Amino acid sequence: HLVQIFAQRQKPGMRGRKARPEQRDPMPQTNTAQERRTQSLHHIKVLLAARNETLTLYGQLAAKTPFEKHPSAKKLLQTFCAALVDYTAGAHFELYRYLDENKERRQSVLRVADDTYPAICDITQQILDFNDKYDCEDHCNLKELAADLSRIGELLADRAGLEDLLIHAMIDR
Repeated sequence: HLVQIFAQRQKPGMRGRKARPEQRDPMPQTNTAQERRTQSLHHIKVLLAARNETLTLYGQLAAKTPFEKHPSAKKLLQTFCAALVDYTAGAHFELYRYLDENKERRQSVLRVADDTYPAICDITQQILDFNDKYDCEDHCNLKELAADLSRIGELLADRAGLEDLLIHAMIDR
């Protein structure tokens, strides 16, 4: 479902965009439980790194209020939007794809994934809406940014909580 959301919403300039090195999946196909566990830990590590980068940029951007008075706010907003989309897409490609391809066999993990996935999809859509509104290079209207950024902060917190439920299920032995 997230692949469809990203495919439908992808901007023409984003097509063909190369994945950042930490988002590529260098892990080979695995069969043993230990290999699958190692691969899932790799996916978690990549997801958490992208989340941390996004939250750091969020904090830096939020500190620029009022945005109109900071010349660097628009450039930082573009950097934040790129990181936000990378993180959102990375969560799917690094973690949910792994689960969707039946590489995860533990039923407890699959139950948590089934419980959290609908909310993750809803949050993803709202994140993409924010990106569509503010991925506008130097012609952004920043009048609503403070309120929209506050809402994105809440969504990121909710998303992190949902992802953490899944991560805890995946690392719990």
